Amino acid sequence: MKVLLLGGTGEARRLADVLAAEHDVVSSLAGRIGEARLPVGEVRQGGFGGVDGLTAWLVEHGVEAVVDATHPFAATMTAHAVAATSALGLPLLVLRRPGWREQPGDIWHWTPDVAAAAALLPALGRRVFLTIGRQGLAAFATTGLWTLARCVDPPDPLPTWCELLLDRGPYELAAELDLLQNHRIDVLVTKNSGGDMTAAKLTAARELGIPVVLIERPPLPPGVAMAETPDEVRRWLTN
Repeated sequence: MKVLLLGGTGEARRLADVLAAEHDVVSSLAGRIGEARLPVGEVRQGGFGGVDGLTAWLVEHGVEAVVDATHPFAATMTAHAVAATSALGLPLLVLRRPGWREQPGDIWHWTPDVAAAAALLPALGRRVFLTIGRQGLAAFATTGLWTLARCVDPPDPLPTWCELLLDRGPYELAAELDLLQNHRIDVLVTKNSGGDMTAAKLTAARELGIPVVLIERPPLPPGVAMAETPDEVRRWLTN
């Protein structure tokens, strides 16, 4: 089967490994990444040009099924995939790792978006650690709080209202504890991305008694099928 795999996550790379022996898989990545992080098999990089561009690409390349394994907060790409596959009558499955779950000792505050998270911060602390990626940073520019923002890639333009830390996971607990303590962080902000690669910061916050502001995931469009593991996707394609 010819499968378009919308990727960019660790789950997508693992899924490409699982599917490569049985299907003709093309992994699509929104941006350029290093060779060491490329999935197995055919890879395309760059956007499609919206719903119309994606629809045309699916037809041109004879795609028979689409798997969306993008980041849980990549709502625009998911919406485009839903629209394009619906227009063509193609099957679509969304692969989403489970979100994080609160554990004893956690001090979590849930918010629906970055604006609500920024509004909540002054009541929780004075020194903020932002781990939401580079998109949405501007919402925190006017909090008046000292802020450390960690991103994989540098924002454009570079923010002048916060200290910027460029780093890529996975992150270890000892390093996260050192970071929080050395910068005297008293409140952490993150998205409910789920997964193990970036979960150490939550454990560190729990051990230090630091409150965490979690931004909820955008909901999936109605009626979209979802899986949580690459094996579930493989069974779906087989069936």
